[in-house]
Amino acid sequence: QVQLVESGGGLVQAGGSLRLSCAASGRTFSRYNMGWFRQAPGKEREFVAVISKSGGFINYADSVKGRFTISRDNAKNTVYLQMNTLKPEDTAVYLCAADGGPWSAGLYFRSQRYDYWGQGTQVTVSS
Repeated sequence: QVQLVESGGGLVQAGGSLRLSCAASGRTFSRYNMGWFRQAPGKEREFVAVISKSGGFINYADSVKGRFTISRDNAKNTVYLQMNTLKPEDTAVYLCAADGGPWSAGLYFRSQRYDYWGQGTQVTVSS
């Protein structure tokens, strides 16, 4: 079992930056691919970014590519999402998720792939 706790959300003006963190419990963090998703009110959960167990593979949604950076520190059991040049349309609850399966280039964007989820952290970008 893995418990995930996100932090770092808040209110920021358009063009600003935030860094989200997701701390995982347990000593098996390095066995999980880690993803970030987001969900805005009235919208479906949306894939944002994913990083493989060792950090060797990374992918982003087209909407955040070039602005967001995902990283992980397996020694600290933490995955990060650096968000730059934020836009009002980035406003959402951001959730991290853990996938214990093998890396799958074709499935990482599907929320059903992930075994564990955090509660989320609110990010609000004002115009």
